[in-house]
Amino acid sequence: MRRLGLFALVGLLGFALWQIGGAGWIHAKATVAQFLLERSWESRRAGTGPNKARPWPWADTVPVARLRVPGRDIEQIVLAGASGRTLAFGPGHLSGTADPGTRGHSILSGHRDTHFVFLQDLRPGDLFEIERTDGQSVLYRVSGHEIVDARTARFAEAPDRTVMSLVTCYPFDATDPNGPLRYVVFAEAVAPRITR
Repeated sequence: MRRLGLFALVGLLGFALWQIGGAGWIHAKATVAQFLLERSWESRRAGTGPNKARPWPWADTVPVARLRVPGRDIEQIVLAGASGRTLAFGPGHLSGTADPGTRGHSILSGHRDTHFVFLQDLRPGDLFEIERTDGQSVLYRVSGHEIVDARTARFAEAPDRTVMSLVTCYPFDATDPNGPLRYVVFAEAVAPRITR
């Protein structure tokens, strides 16, 4: 009986170490990914890397912009595309919408419990900035937010304006990851400024 208890204890300790190691591995991958994304972004901005520099050899995305929210200590690399694989590493630019920081309607998407959790705190009048790969930065002012149903929502085109929608799943504390509701923050460009 004592031997069985010892085996159980060793088994539980082994399982606990495996779980802790798994969590550590996830955080280590996330840290390395952020370093690689930053390096890829800087390479594109400096013009020292290929225009479509992937952050790691098997990546199916590239950095397309940097999102900054003044006063909130938020700075994120925006990636091309909005697939689940892309959104695991950062906010993604929805293909087929205007490039971030250019004329038209650009849509960025991110997870509600990681990169875009801050959306719930943005209010009309708040500012955020999009830095493009050419070094130009565009300042946006939040005009409002809305909760929409992803199955029926349609985003208006804005060919004569520079607007952006930041989209995440809703509600923020939901346990079901497949709900149809989305929280959308609407913003319009206030002024471009050159950062290079």
